[in-house]
Amino acid sequence: MSDTAPATVGTPAADAPRPEPRARSRGALRLGLARAAIELKMFFRERDQLVFVFSFPVVMLVILASIFSVQYHGTQVTVSQVYVTGLIGAGIMAVSFQNLGITIAVERDEGALRRLTGTPMPGGAYFIGKILSVLVIAAVEVAVLLVAGVLFYDVELPASPGPWLTFAWVFTLGLAASALLGIAASSVPRSARGATALITMPFVVLQFISGVFIPFTDLPEWLLRLSAVFPLKWLCQGMRSVFLGDKGAVLEVTGGYELGRVALVLAAWVVGGFVLCLLTFRWKSRRDG
Repeated sequence: MSDTAPATVGTPAADAPRPEPRARSRGALRLGLARAAIELKMFFRERDQLVFVFSFPVVMLVILASIFSVQYHGTQVTVSQVYVTGLIGAGIMAVSFQNLGITIAVERDEGALRRLTGTPMPGGAYFIGKILSVLVIAAVEVAVLLVAGVLFYDVELPASPGPWLTFAWVFTLGLAASALLGIAASSVPRSARGATALITMPFVVLQFISGVFIPFTDLPEWLLRLSAVFPLKWLCQGMRSVFLGDKGAVLEVTGGYELGRVALVLAAWVVGGFVLCLLTFRWKSRRDG
C-alpha cells in the first residue's frame, strides 16, 4: 500500500484546476515543436547518416539512369524521368517508414522511450516531434532529387498551380501513412539488432514491386495486384502525375493516374496506420515487460 494518501476534497491537490483540453493540446503542440527541433539537430549532426540519407537515392538515380537512358516506346518520357519520380516516392517512404521504424525500435530497446514516460512531456508531443522532423527531412530529400532531375534528366517542373496542389496532398498523405506505419512497425523487432533487417526487407521488396526500379509492364499480374494493396505504389503514381503530366499517363496500367483512387488508398492507410499504432505501440521493450 502506498504511504501517500490520496488527495481529498479541500486539499490543494484536489482543488487545483485541471488544464482544459485546448490548453493541453497547445502544450503538447509546443512541446512537439521543441521535440522536432531536437530530433532535427540530432539528425543533422550525424554526418554519416546525413550523407547516406540524401546521397543514396541520387546515387541510385545516376546508376539506373546510366543503364536505362532511352525513351519509352511511343512516348516523350525517358526511363530516367520515371526513375526520378519513383525515387521521390521511395525517398519519402524511406525517411518516414524505414527511418522511423528503425529509430524508434532502437530508442525503445535502449530504454529511451521508457525514460520519456517518466518526464512531464506528453506522449503525443513525442510523436509530433518525430513526424515533423521526418516532414522536414523528406522535403529536403525531394528537393535534392528534383534538382538532380531538372539539371541532368530533363524533368520539367509544373508551371501551373494545379499539379503543385496535387503534389502537396500526395506528399502529405503519403508521408503521414508511411510515418504511422513506421511507428507501428517499430514494435515488431524484438531488439535493436533486428530492427534494420526486419524493417528494411519489406521496404526493399515494396520498391521492386511498386514501379520504383522495375516498370509495371515487366511485372506479372499477381505482383501488380499485390503492389496495389500498399501505399508506395500510389505515392509514386501520384508523383508521376505531377512531374510527368499527360505525356506519362499512357505508361500507367490503366492508362491514367487515377488520382481519386490515389487519395482514397493513401487516406485509408493513414487511418489504418493510426489504428495499428494504437493497437501495437509499446513504450517498453519486451524484456521490460
